[in-house]
This record gives sequence, structure tokens and C-alpha cells, in this order.
Amino acid sequence: MKVTIVGTGYVGLVTGACLAEIGNDVFCVDVDPRKIEILNNGGVPIHEPGLQEMLRRTRAAGRIQFSTDVKASVEHGDIQFIAVGTPPDEDGSADLQYVLAAARNIGKYSNGFKVIVDKSTVPVGTALQVRRVVEEELKARGLEGSEKHGFSVVSNPEFLKEGAAVDDFMRPDRIVIGIDDDRAGNLAREKMKRLYTPFNRNHERTLYMDVRSAEFTKYAANAMLATRISFMNDLSNLADTVGADIESVRRGMGSDPRIGYHFLYAGCGYGGSCFPKDVQALAQTARENGHTLRVLEAVEAVNHDQKEVLVNKIVKRMGEDLRGRTFAVWGLAFKPNTDDMREASSRRIIESLLARGATVRGYDPVARDEAQRVFALDLADRPDDFKRLNLVTTQQDALTGADALVIVTEWKEFKSPDFWHLKSALKTPVIFDGRNLYEPEAMAEMGIDYFAIGRPHVELDRNGSSR
Repeated sequence: MKVTIVGTGYVGLVTGACLAEIGNDVFCVDVDPRKIEILNNGGVPIHEPGLQEMLRRTRAAGRIQFSTDVKASVEHGDIQFIAVGTPPDEDGSADLQYVLAAARNIGKYSNGFKVIVDKSTVPVGTALQVRRVVEEELKARGLEGSEKHGFSVVSNPEFLKEGAAVDDFMRPDRIVIGIDDDRAGNLAREKMKRLYTPFNRNHERTLYMDVRSAEFTKYAANAMLATRISFMNDLSNLADTVGADIESVRRGMGSDPRIGYHFLYAGCGYGGSCFPKDVQALAQTARENGHTLRVLEAVEAVNHDQKEVLVNKIVKRMGEDLRGRTFAVWGLAFKPNTDDMREASSRRIIESLLARGATVRGYDPVARDEAQRVFALDLADRPDDFKRLNLVTTQQDALTGADALVIVTEWKEFKSPDFWHLKSALKTPVIFDGRNLYEPEAMAEMGIDYFAIGRPHVELDRNGSSR
């Protein structure tokens, strides 16, 4: 099938590569010439495991192309995926200008029946706005009501985890498709069914529903996952106060099959491109319709405060004035297996340490360049603080001579380090762990002063042993 993907970010690029992988003829278009140049030269503008290899195969087979030619892209695909960004507006609502611009181009250059697929995460009612924009462009061309230039707007939200997006697309747990119940919708349903047939070989994974329900489903799913994270983080702060171990609590909760273990880990807050903006957008949709999603607003408030919890532990242990102190920070991206720095907890933590006069040496396996760019913007009006931030290329470079280690992202290579070497590299053997990677008792036995999230702090005696 001939498919066009508008936008080459995480969602668009993964969608295009995976659809090309199973044999479709895919045209990826983007208004950013820099991205297209990178892709045409064999590179990938994002870090996503398995994506570069897949693009190499599909490009060599001639099943995927990249261009800035909007007209050619519209003419190419019977199915037009809109996979552009929907960043949060000032009031928290989703900014739809890029979605509607893509829709306008489809109406402007349409050369036949088009299935227009909203793949971007969009609020309820967006499909109707897309429809109106396309109709306006067709009317301007004198093609309004033309059967040849008919179209149907479909909602097909993505459920891709950064760091596992390729596998999520190729082995989906569900495929949600929202389609209107009319003649154009029936044509669109047949095309979407054919497109996704290869992903339903073992069993049917496709859930058909009305368009508004499909739009709502994406926000509801992300809001539920964010709620679990914030709930555990809220509990972890209480566990700190009453002396409970949140890891034991998590196991006790998660063993209940009605609850399960997924997204029940306490930490230093969620980030990324989805949860923060989707929680805000759903809450704003509620407000616009005269409702208050009280649970969801609490979820956002807890997450905001959670990003300071680790800093508060550092201040309690080492004092408010951190001038002359150096901190090694392991993990900059918002989660492992990505270089995405959007809403990353490391940004708040590092900026808070720098504001107190500390020097920070940060390390991340893949996000160093993106972090350098982001912090240069974040600290543009704080040049003295920016000078005290050094993003290094190895774990060891971050550790040597530091007053403490701060763990922010749970990369695999951080889970089982050489603790004796780590202890000797640090000026003082102190770890502030924002992801609860280690066992407090084991750390104390090695003479490491260990502070985690919602886990008991084991005191060390004067000889550096636990007591």
C-alpha cells in the first residue's frame, strides 16, 4: 500500500519504518530540511534501539523515502498519517497548529480519495477540526463534495514507549482505530484493516470504535499510567516519614493481580514527551467542558514536587550551601534507551544543585549532546551556573573526586557497578539514588551512605559500618 507519514519525530519515523518493513511503499515528509538531510544520508535524528537498522533495510529495498516536498507526499499516499508534534500551549492544552497545517496541505494537494489518520496525540474533537480544514481547502479548489476527492478522518493513536518503540509497533498489544460510520468511513475501515492485517496474524488486536472515543483512549491510558507513578511517589514520601520500605510495599501491592507491578516504581518523577503534556491536556479539556479532573490535577502536582525530593535529601545531608561541592550525576535522559530530555527529572535536579553553588559532572550513555543543547537553553540567563556544569563521556569521569553520586536515570549499566571502585573514586562515599537501584543494607555493609526514595536509611557508625 502507498502510505505517507507527515512528521519524522519518534512516532512518525517509527511508524514509517515499521510499515515499510512489512512491505508498504512509504513516503516520509517533514518541513525540517535538517532532519531530511540526516535521514537521506543514512542517519537517524533520534535515538531509538533497532530503528537505524530497520531504516537501512527498508531504504536499501526502496520501500521508504524522505523529502520536504509536501505536494509529492500528498499525491503519494492513499493513507496519510499525521504524526506531527502537539506541544502544550500556555494553558496546558494541546497546540494543534501543526496538525491542522498538515490537514490543510492534504486538502490543498489531494489527488484522490484519502484516508487521513490522526496518529499524533490529540484532544477529543480534533478529527472534526481536521475535517473542516480539509473541506475548506477542497471547497477553495471547487472540489467540495467530489466523490473522487473524498476523504475520511480516522483516529489511530500510538501506544509506543520510547526506548522500545519499534518492538511496540511490530508486536502491539492493541491497535485502536476510530472511524465514522458512513460510506467514506467504511472505505477507510477496509484500507486500515488491510494495512494492519500483518499485525493481526496470531489474533485480532484491532479495537474499532467511534472517533471521539479513540481520541479519548490515548489520553486516558497515559493518564492512568501517570497516576500510578505519582501515587507510588506520594506513598514513598509517606514511607520515608513513617519508616516503611516502599519496595516491600510495592511487592505486596503488585502481587495482587487486580493491581499488578507495572508502573508502580517510586522515583524522582516522570518526564518525557507524553505523560506531562497529556496529563495537562486532558485536565485542560475537562476544564473547557466544565469539569475538574481532581485526581489528575493531583497527579501533576505530585510529579512537580517529586522532582525536588532528591534535592531535599541532598540538602538535608550536606547543607543548603553547596558551594565547593561536586556532584556526579548518572543519567540525564528522562528514561533509559533514549536521548529525550523533555521534562527530564535531571533538569530540575541539576539546576537546583547549580543554584546552590554546586559543581555538577553529568554522564549519560546516549543523551550527552542533547543534554548539552538543552542545558545551554535552560541556563542561558545563568552563565555562571552553566560554567559549573560539565557533561562528561564516562561514568568514571563523573565520579572521580566527587562529594557524592546522584542517580537520576535507571540505565542498565548503573545497576551493578563495581561498588568498591565507586567508593574509592568518590571523595566521600555517599549515594543519592532517585531510582532505588540498590539495597540499603548492602550499601551500608560496604560503608556507603545511601539515600533512596521511600526506603529506610541505614546509619553508619564511625568506622563506616552499618549499625
